[in-house]
Amino acid sequence: MRKAIFPGSFDPITVGHIDVIERAIPLFDEIIIAIGTNSTKKYMFSLEERKMFIEEAFKNAPSVKVKTYEGLTIDFCKEENAEFLLRGLRNPADFEFEKGIAQTNRKLSGIETVFLLTSAETSFISSSIVRDLIKNGGDVKLFTPEIISKTLKEKKNI
Repeated sequence: MRKAIFPGSFDPITVGHIDVIERAIPLFDEIIIAIGTNSTKKYMFSLEERKMFIEEAFKNAPSVKVKTYEGLTIDFCKEENAEFLLRGLRNPADFEFEKGIAQTNRKLSGIETVFLLTSAETSFISSSIVRDLIKNGGDVKLFTPEIISKTLKEKKNI
């Protein structure tokens, strides 16, 4: 069974993440979207919200699971018996950053990292850009799954 872990904070998940995951579905028998948690980091969305956003986005994809973890990603891969890490690359800077992590992970655990280039239409989107839009009252519906815009609208009406 070819199992991949797609790790990240997903604060929030974007259409760029979704693009990479959807294109990876045919490559793997199972993909676990792994929401990493860091107690020292302040998130815009709670862990429960981030998990719900992702589950909603992939509700019709039975081979995609959503789990949370703390600690090293390679330890989570071992717990889940995953042989691959999945990462999306938007630009050369992403590659340079991810290359060192991938080489370290392979050296420590033998886990291979599979890189997929984001599509041209989503290559400029990042969670930090989306968070900045949200903080400043911008419209994020073109950059995130519909559930995020819906949740933000509900929060405003409370």
